[in-house]
Amino acid sequence: MKTDTPQPVRLEEYKPTPYLIDTVELDFRLNPTATEVRARMALRPNPHASETSVPLVLDGERISLKSIALDGVPLDATRYHVTSESLTLQEVPQRPFSLEIVTTCNPAANTELSGLYLSGGVFCTQCEAEGFRRITYFYDRPDVMARYTVRIEAEREDVPVLLSNGNPREQQVIGGTSRHFAIWDDPFPKPSYLFALVAGTLASVHDTFTTMTGREVALGIYVQQGREDRCQWAMESLKQSMRWDEQRFAREYDLDVFNIVAVPDFNMGAMENKGLNVFNDKYILANPETATDADYVNIESIIAHEYFHNWTGNRITCRDWFQLCLKEGLTVFRDQEFTSDLRSRAVKRISDVKTLRARQFPEDNGPLAHPPRPNAYIEINNFYTPTVYEKGAEICRMMLTLIGEDAFRRAMDLYFERHDGEAATVEDFVTCMADASGRDLGQFFTWYTQAGTPQVTAATAYDPAKKQFTLTLEQEVRPTTGQEEKQPLHIPIKLGLVDPAGQDMPLDLEGVGSLNAPLIELTEQCQTFRFNNVAERPVLSLNRGFSAPVKLRTAHTSAELLFLMGQDNDSFNRWEAGQTLGRDLILSAYAGAISQADVSGFVQALRQILDDVSLDDAFKAMMLILPTESEIAAALGRDVDTDKVHAARDDVRGLLARALASNLEAIWARTAETGAYRPDPASTARRALRQAALALMIVGDNVRGIQWALAELDGPHNMGAEIGALGALVQIESPEREEALERFHQRHSNEHLLIDKWLMLNAQCAGTNAAARIEALTRHPDFKWTTPNKVYALILGFTGGNTAGFNAADGSGYRLVADAILKLDAINPQVASRVATSFRTCKLLDEGRRKAAEAELGRILAEPSLSRDVLEIVAKIVRG
Repeated sequence: MKTDTPQPVRLEEYKPTPYLIDTVELDFRLNPTATEVRARMALRPNPHASETSVPLVLDGERISLKSIALDGVPLDATRYHVTSESLTLQEVPQRPFSLEIVTTCNPAANTELSGLYLSGGVFCTQCEAEGFRRITYFYDRPDVMARYTVRIEAEREDVPVLLSNGNPREQQVIGGTSRHFAIWDDPFPKPSYLFALVAGTLASVHDTFTTMTGREVALGIYVQQGREDRCQWAMESLKQSMRWDEQRFAREYDLDVFNIVAVPDFNMGAMENKGLNVFNDKYILANPETATDADYVNIESIIAHEYFHNWTGNRITCRDWFQLCLKEGLTVFRDQEFTSDLRSRAVKRISDVKTLRARQFPEDNGPLAHPPRPNAYIEINNFYTPTVYEKGAEICRMMLTLIGEDAFRRAMDLYFERHDGEAATVEDFVTCMADASGRDLGQFFTWYTQAGTPQVTAATAYDPAKKQFTLTLEQEVRPTTGQEEKQPLHIPIKLGLVDPAGQDMPLDLEGVGSLNAPLIELTEQCQTFRFNNVAERPVLSLNRGFSAPVKLRTAHTSAELLFLMGQDNDSFNRWEAGQTLGRDLILSAYAGAISQADVSGFVQALRQILDDVSLDDAFKAMMLILPTESEIAAALGRDVDTDKVHAARDDVRGLLARALASNLEAIWARTAETGAYRPDPASTARRALRQAALALMIVGDNVRGIQWALAELDGPHNMGAEIGALGALVQIESPEREEALERFHQRHSNEHLLIDKWLMLNAQCAGTNAAARIEALTRHPDFKWTTPNKVYALILGFTGGNTAGFNAADGSGYRLVADAILKLDAINPQVASRVATSFRTCKLLDEGRRKAAEAELGRILAEPSLSRDVLEIVAKIVRG
């Protein structure tokens, strides 16, 4: 077993670099196997450094040093020292000086997709978090901000497009040769992780955007040739994002050009490089024949996210990687608000909470728990996590809730004013919130430094004689690794007291009086709130809008939950009541038999919602979807039999489908596609309800559901309908499922993004021998271990979308995934470590499954060449 655990990087050990880099001139001579990079840097001693007159130590790995010159004088090998991770100059001037370093790298051999690599023959970079050190020797950390000028030279026939950050200065052919070059200037200082270069044969579409001060910005989207007709939605989404950021936060774009490049090989979703965003092409390319409604929404959202980084991430970056949630959590919050303003705010909030509970809650309550601002890491790439992103966004949302919309906007303005052009900290951001609002946020800051999801327990009492309603709240955060002692958090909780007619009662809080906003603040471990002048016993609606990312435990009866599901004025809590009722029904089915009578109240409440013409179809679709198998496993908490969970959930879904058959038939009839595909919110909502009805019907009545699915596949074509039908079919074992999947592959074998969907659908197929199905697909010619999207679709589609298959009692799912991790670790450790997180909840399982999973984790740790990426994740899971 691997025992030489790398030493962690610790927040407490942060110190500024002893030297600063003011400007960088990069000169690339592109070659697929031997690219030469000449870096000319202007450096000077850092006046804020804690150490002076010390060696210059620059980061660098997997590059070959050709020469180095100090102030124009070449250095011989006695003047510097090179290791596999650094370049050290023992003596440098204690005044401004220049350094010129020439290195080479091999883009074609770079399967880790970090640094400079090739994607479909196109040169591409990915430098976040520590990829720039694979291009040249540098201070590869976010607090070293420099101005970049980039010259790119290549064969013009093979590499006609030459792109980098900033504004284009010059492009011309080199006389008497077959080569050409382009020069790009970025006037804004940036850290090395925001550097970008893309060069190759690319098609493009172009547009312009006029900013709020009248400047015209040239917009370009670059894609593989033949795909430019699928960029229109992305371009419209970009312009919407630019307009929204001006209107909501007065943030104007600052360069003359904004370019996006879409490539098929990319470890993440997208990257916000200044002026040159690089995207995984699944988040750019869309038309009705190739993209689903979810694809359109994701494109809209992710383009917004990367664009919003221009101010929250680029103009103001993070001082060190421990502050990652400063840029990512804030920017996720901003993109969530963008989508809420464009689409249904209520449905968006439910969707975001579903994501949080599916991805972040398990992390926060397992061996990979860490604070949104961690205090140590071994591999920074392992901390691009749901806690940093989604929980980080929730912390921003809580601050908005506490200080109000106007103060939050003032705080954002203050943040931009104080820290533009700086590498900031979380403290800097929260201080702006406090200064702009006058609120003391000292206790609130604990949200950033403490791991774990709080559990808030509510107890109520009503005194009819005093007309007083008493609410007692108690908060608890269970110990997590490295944090045994937990401090009480400052938790904003929106609430309502709902009368029998479904109306909110006035809130007259003892000691405060009439509340201006329906909000209380829990700051102690146990706290009591008394409301006066409450004419009759209300039903408590707590944590409205999911105002805090907590687990809520109340003493609501089934009758009260049914009342809230039907009457609450807060859409989120209507949905939440339905989820609680659905969870309790599935838990009852897990414990024993359940009958049609047991679901009758829930059915009636659902029927009332489905019949309400005033409600959004997307909201109705959400109400038809029960808690996931993973959520049920988390609710059980220990000794989970995943086969029983799967069966129990399907039992309840079947009972609901049969009871709601007439409603589902009516939905199916009225939601049929009648015209050309449109990705607008109303059309998207209608299709979401149609697909939710189909997914439920096929479980309750296999024959009828299969008929519907096959008719959808044969009907008017759009990819949303096709994937919706196939998504329903994969839930049950049937010949029709296999035939439909084979037809899909035959129709779309030349479209790589649709092959990814085909792989994911196969990964989610319910039934026996699931692991054998996946193993066979890893040998399919359309699957490539070197392409992250293929791995995510098949392997993560299996671990995340086929709970019963991954957790098969015979351990076959664990063996398959462990084999995949070991294979991937030699190709792309970032992807391998992401797959390894699939084991994070294995401690919840019954003894047989738990031991089988632990055996595979032990086998992974026994690999002597294991990367630190995978080692960090697996070792944490094993320690538990």
